Amino acid sequence: METTLLDAALVEESAKKSGLVWVRGGEGPARALWHLWHDGALWLVGGPGEQPLDGLGLVDGGTATVTVRSKDKGARLVVWSARVSEPAPRGEEWTAAAEELRGKRLNAPDAAGLVERWAAECRLLRLTPEGPVTQRPGAMPQESGAEPPRPSPALTRVSVPTGLPARRGRRRGERG
Repeated sequence: METTLLDAALVEESAKKSGLVWVRGGEGPARALWHLWHDGALWLVGGPGEQPLDGLGLVDGGTATVTVRSKDKGARLVVWSARVSEPAPRGEEWTAAAEELRGKRLNAPDAAGLVERWAAECRLLRLTPEGPVTQRPGAMPQESGAEPPRPSPALTRVSVPTGLPARRGRRRGERG
């Protein structure tokens, strides 16, 4: 099945307007990442001092699933498959994308040497849309997309300490 022009426009416009996308690679859960739409693809930068890309399984030649939210509602707008590529640092394509990403990078500790640090320590990934859009307005799944929380000591539920006052009944002004 081929991508329609309407779907391609939806992918491009939603990626341009959203500052955050959820990316799921070959392993692990989807992760929220900042990005840039440039030259027909979504670009990510990650590594030391940047957003973590480890644990996602984003490898050169692999695939990923990208979920883009609606800017006004914040809800899932479009989900599409992407081909992952990792251009060689300091190559023509890499340099053009890095310069664009540098302009969008907020609060960089080393703004002057940012691109050089990315070339030495980080990964720039290009996620190019591939195949049909899997979810879009009018073609969303009926089930929730929620996943159970991952194990963490911060998620352990404990009883309320006995020193806290109990909530009894309704607050003043509420009607039942």
